[in-house]
Amino acid sequence: MKHLFLTISLLLCLSLSQLSGQNYPLDQGISVRAVFMDYQSQNGGNLTEFQAYHHGFELGYQKMLSDNFNLYVPFKAGVVNKSEANTECLHKSVYGLDAQLQYLFQKPTAIVSPFVLGGIGGVYEQDGDLNVQFPLGVGLQYTLAPNARLVWQSEYRVSLAEDRNNLHHGIGFIYGLNKMDKLPKKVEKETVGDRDGDGLEDDIDLCPDMAGPIELNGCPDKDGDGIADYKDKCPNYVGLEAFDGCPDSDGDGISDNDDECPNMAGTVANNGCPKKESDRDGDGVLDKDDRCPDRAGAVSNNGCPQVIVQAADSDGDGIVDNDDRCPNTPGVSSAQGCPDRDGDGVADASDKCPTLPGLRTYNGCPDSDGDGLDDSRDRCPNQAGSVDNNGCPGMNAADKQVLEVAMRAVQFDSGKATFKSESYRVLNQVLDIMQRYPNYFISIEGHTDSSGGSSLNQSLSEKRAKACKDYLVNKGISSSRLSYVGYGEARPIADNSTETGRKLNRRVEFNASIR
Repeated sequence: MKHLFLTISLLLCLSLSQLSGQNYPLDQGISVRAVFMDYQSQNGGNLTEFQAYHHGFELGYQKMLSDNFNLYVPFKAGVVNKSEANTECLHKSVYGLDAQLQYLFQKPTAIVSPFVLGGIGGVYEQDGDLNVQFPLGVGLQYTLAPNARLVWQSEYRVSLAEDRNNLHHGIGFIYGLNKMDKLPKKVEKETVGDRDGDGLEDDIDLCPDMAGPIELNGCPDKDGDGIADYKDKCPNYVGLEAFDGCPDSDGDGISDNDDECPNMAGTVANNGCPKKESDRDGDGVLDKDDRCPDRAGAVSNNGCPQVIVQAADSDGDGIVDNDDRCPNTPGVSSAQGCPDRDGDGVADASDKCPTLPGLRTYNGCPDSDGDGLDDSRDRCPNQAGSVDNNGCPGMNAADKQVLEVAMRAVQFDSGKATFKSESYRVLNQVLDIMQRYPNYFISIEGHTDSSGGSSLNQSLSEKRAKACKDYLVNKGISSSRLSYVGYGEARPIADNSTETGRKLNRRVEFNASIR
């Protein structure tokens, strides 16, 4: 026993010499313990007869299988009592080898960690007896140093041999085999400041080195249009959020930076310019006004030849061919001889809504909600909205703020794509927004800091963005309204050389739009 306690003291001194004020999991370790063995109380004796307890020692190896499970293999040696017929109580040497599985109720970095155990072992007694025993017990580990634990363990051991059930109580020490140079180093907490003096502390300021308003998370907005410069494609011109901060001077639904004719309303197909008028037969009458667009004629005769040999009506619709814009297809006079199924005065060939009565201004389509955008282009035809939002109602400021905050509030376990518990509240707020704005689409973008390899960061950012999408889909949001992409470390918004900057760069952005 004297040598056993000397060994424990030596290992304890080695561990305390490396004490760093932090606690780390012991991936592997060796254990040295003093063991008190009681064979008599479970086989007709008395539990309080402590003089019948005998001592031994235990040397074991411990391997961490997961955060809560340890594999422990102890070798035990000691002396026990055994009463036999016609003899006094004998002292017998016993030797045993177990395989035990321990379940720890705390994480491996806890200071105090209780556990339960179970296993199987073989015990050899001095006179040649060998029996199988099943240990069941409880224990407690207490952290002394980063690689040192004080441990107590009590076992009730069920034996397959008759009258050999017994109790073991052990107390000793676990010495970790972790290499100290591979343990995580203590990171000094940075003092939170406000470098740009805009009233927003650096750890929550998206632009900590450039002053900006609090409502824009501390980022500047040079043109004052309410869109931070880092998101504004036209930072020097007042614009609209729907066009990423760019204006639409002619109101044709195409932002000026993409509009080839920014001061003349046009169409998307024509890159923002008005449709070019044509005169196929070259008679000076534009095709839209030419009753005979493929035959040269006179201006005074609406583009048709002056001499008409016979007033023909090829399609028999009661409108002579000279006046019929569709001479080979029966039509109506209100559409200049062309078919007009909905009777709105716009020929079917030019009517974008040929089965719904509409207005000529909207190319034959109705404007059901009266918001100035016809139903063929209105994503929300029964809800009045704005032209720059494709005819849908805009998202209110409070909901936009939720999406901004979610960028830095959704947290993941370190190096993984699994959520921390505090993230679910924010994800459920995003879910609520998606349910209240059924016409909105959200693009989820994952970003990391520059720590680690770029390929690993790229993969991690994609997995985290996908985890957000999967959560919303599992909650009932259609996957067609969601997309995800990972940018890894390629799009930082802060300095990666500081902990604060890296924290801001580790984010998931939720960008809402109408499609």
